[in-house]
Amino acid sequence: MRDDRRGLRLGLIGLYGFIGVVHLAATDRFLPIMPGWVPAPRLVVVGTGLCEIAGALALFVPRLRRLAGIMLALYAVCVFPANIKQAVEGISVPPIPDTWWYHGPRLACQPVMVWWALYAVRAIDWPFAARRTGASGAPR
Repeated sequence: MRDDRRGLRLGLIGLYGFIGVVHLAATDRFLPIMPGWVPAPRLVVVGTGLCEIAGALALFVPRLRRLAGIMLALYAVCVFPANIKQAVEGISVPPIPDTWWYHGPRLACQPVMVWWALYAVRAIDWPFAARRTGASGAPR
């Protein structure tokens, strides 16, 4: 079977592996964007870095791949409040630009990140499966 989603997974591995390392190496830079209701913010930032790295590594393992994609999608949903706080409150986290030219597309791309993780591991086929079948579900 041809693995046409390998490139998407490699992209996720690179992205989440890199940002996971950044969360661990520069934990203090992420603390200001943590919403006030998050308990133990330092521990959460370190934990998110470890989750990103674990998710990236699990994408290499066929047996863990689907679960990893689903968990990375859930992760992208969970970090959305911190991204919103950073954008709305104008919190500077160098070297990230503190402008809506950055924050607007970043916030808009968060649902794309969720889709990307799910599609890369075949947890969903939307919207491409709809094009392959007719209204009755029979192939065109």
